[in-house]
Amino acid sequence: MVAQIAFNLILEAALKESASDIHITVGRNPTIRMDGVLIPLLKFPIVDANFSKEFADILLSSEEARARFIETKEQDFSYRYQDRARFRVNVFQQRGLVATAMRYIPNHIRDFAELNLPVDLFKEVLSRSQGFVLVVGPIGQGKSTTLAAMIQHLNQTTTSNILTIEDPIEFLFTSDRSIINQREVPNDTLSFGRALKSMFREDVNVVMIGEMRDPETIATALTAAETGHLILSSLHTNNASQTIDRIIDSFSATQQNQVRAQLSETLVAIVSQRLLPKIRGGRVPALEIMLVNTAIRNLIREKKTYEIDLIIETHSRDGMMSLNRSLASLVRRGEISLDSALNFSTNPGELKMLTK
Repeated sequence: MVAQIAFNLILEAALKESASDIHITVGRNPTIRMDGVLIPLLKFPIVDANFSKEFADILLSSEEARARFIETKEQDFSYRYQDRARFRVNVFQQRGLVATAMRYIPNHIRDFAELNLPVDLFKEVLSRSQGFVLVVGPIGQGKSTTLAAMIQHLNQTTTSNILTIEDPIEFLFTSDRSIINQREVPNDTLSFGRALKSMFREDVNVVMIGEMRDPETIATALTAAETGHLILSSLHTNNASQTIDRIIDSFSATQQNQVRAQLSETLVAIVSQRLLPKIRGGRVPALEIMLVNTAIRNLIREKKTYEIDLIIETHSRDGMMSLNRSLASLVRRGEISLDSALNFSTNPGELKMLTK
């Protein structure tokens, strides 16, 4: 009972502060993340091994879930708190002790304007009836939120059969003009690859893959993008050129030429994003946007992805944008500080020139 009361108080504190994450680790106060910064909740005592396990046991609400955690040493799942909030949860073992990380999932799915994303560009990208659209970036940079906005836009503006495959399910959608089915690994399907193969028999138009983790999933997604489906997904990569290389390098040498050809024909856009702290509080996205044109298709086929940055830089009139130009724009508008922009830039020298 004492652990349950403390559990509730920690979640209430996180919700009150609009925290994005909660961390429970032995030897530290319960900690939340606000606007990208970790903040200890000092009114709570330092977590000991017993409380950390009890906290995780509340989340692992059944004996079956606890047994599965003991067997695998880590578990991903979603958790609903008192019908007021949902979290994506990872319970894991470290140094023989139990730890927990929780990511808050808003009930309200924000649209492109609310997320400070280029509305017309995203609408144009999503007007395609087939192809591959990727949202990439490091962990915790808003990829899932952007993908949710894309699905919601299609849900509200098209009559599509939309399928999401996630581990775990994050945002919950209500079918509007479209039909939306959400499948969770492993509760609704055994794997991403299996669910993707099954979707060919389900009359699906749009598929959102929470994350492409293995060559089987990537290969099936590429085939789906070739055969009349719009595929949306994410990768933990830093930019467009690295994303293309990561996809190709995940296959054996004998398969890579075929994958290059498929990717060059199916890829529509890659959006790489970072969330930066705003001067007046909150966070704002900085974006690199690559829209596939003939030049980029040729670079993919000819193994010259290292030249993609130049294409992005010289095709801004077509809607493409380099990360540095996005950062410079935010600095000039007074939304972020130059120091913050420099911390996120891959070419600080160029950024300084752009902000003069």
